[in-house]
Amino acid sequence: MNIEFANKSDIEKILPIFRELEEYYFGDAAARLDEIREYFQNKVFSEISGVKVLVAKNESQDVVGFATIAVLYPAPKLSGQVYMKDLFTSSSSRGQGVGQQLMKFIAKYAVDNDCNRLDWTAESSNPSAENFYTRIGAQQISEKQYFRFEGSKLKQFASSK
Repeated sequence: MNIEFANKSDIEKILPIFRELEEYYFGDAAARLDEIREYFQNKVFSEISGVKVLVAKNESQDVVGFATIAVLYPAPKLSGQVYMKDLFTSSSSRGQGVGQQLMKFIAKYAVDNDCNRLDWTAESSNPSAENFYTRIGAQQISEKQYFRFEGSKLKQFASSK
């Protein structure tokens, strides 16, 4: 397995696994391939995006897993912090170490770039994710709270005086 950073030229290779992610979370309401393509071209790989996309490729060079990360500053002790937005492996590759190899790559990237934290969230409705993260030794953070503005509430707050 090979793990590497992806860029705009890799979009076509990334599309199938992102479509699988969409189907996993949204079923029949999943975005179409053309919508995902446009999203990656105009948003994920845009100038204002601080996201890096990692892909895990098998021996056939098929993308079997991905993660999205960003380095955030400031962080404790004048370091950086890596935040992982997504980690996903194809259903055909689960249980084969793809997720663990992606996590190790991200951890090494964090250490190599003087970051002393690697943080992420997981859906509470996904016990497999919680089991995986616990199994690899991550600790669940209970002292943090997660907040969100979304949709019309976001727009309403943004336009309030």
